Amino acid sequence: MRAVEIHEGRLEVVERELPEPGANDVVVAVQAAGINGADLLQLQGFYPAPAGWPVDIPGLEMAGIVSSVGEHVQETLIGHRVCGIVGGGAQATHCVIPAEHLIAVPEHVSWNVAGGFAEAFITAHDALVSQGHLHANQRVLISGASGGVGTAAVQIAHVLGAHVIAVTRSDEHHGVLRSLGADETILLDDVAGLEPVDVVMELVGAKHLNLAMGVLAPFARIVTIGVSSGGARMEVDLHTIMSKRATLTGSTMRSRSREEKADVIKRVNENLVPLWNAGDLAVPIARSFALDDATPAYEFFAQPGKFGKVILRVDQ
Repeated sequence: MRAVEIHEGRLEVVERELPEPGANDVVVAVQAAGINGADLLQLQGFYPAPAGWPVDIPGLEMAGIVSSVGEHVQETLIGHRVCGIVGGGAQATHCVIPAEHLIAVPEHVSWNVAGGFAEAFITAHDALVSQGHLHANQRVLISGASGGVGTAAVQIAHVLGAHVIAVTRSDEHHGVLRSLGADETILLDDVAGLEPVDVVMELVGAKHLNLAMGVLAPFARIVTIGVSSGGARMEVDLHTIMSKRATLTGSTMRSRSREEKADVIKRVNENLVPLWNAGDLAVPIARSFALDDATPAYEFFAQPGKFGKVILRVDQ
């Protein structure tokens, strides 16, 4: 197979052996793979793959066609259109994934869109619903709303019936964020003037969260899942946490166990895939690149101001 390989801080497309599925796994012939912040960190040497995953092939999500299955997996899966998240190895022509982590891709969805669905919507749903306990008529503040997870979160929160406030760093993105379901779109400098919010989904980091701490409603939940550009360190006024009876939590998806991920993906399959099938969920694409153009793709991903996902197309 062909794969993007991290080699001494550089990306190279190389030939590798075709992977074999474990007993409860499948191999997917990849058609498209999303690029995410974790991939950029791994390239820079800061975010190694979890044990059991390729240490030098990046990629946390992909979409494609099941090409082979393990001995405990039904052969009827072969040929199915699927997408999913992995601990690494997605940016290649073939990728191993646990069978219980698969998401069926609707027939009407393009491979580029499918390649950017899994990581964004799985992460956003877990943060808003499982950790943030967001309900209808509550106010949710989503930082970094123009990125892949942010655009997914806007749509999920809208479907839940929440009042969605999307923070963007570009005036150009207000209209498209509202078309995805945002009730308000604001710039970072406007956060401090908001009415109190019940849930904060933090994708930017300290720069945004410092402001959001000042607009918490009683019993607010803050879910930190990204520090893309705002920094990872800040001082927290414990009096605010105490007086608001607020909860501050966070997580990453990559390091969770196989069983934990299966549980999260089960909820996504039950709650979001029917909406995706109906055409009610969108995956905005900022740009797509061929697998051989992984280096310029990563350079584009690292630049601010884009809207939506960056995708690597894979020619089998």
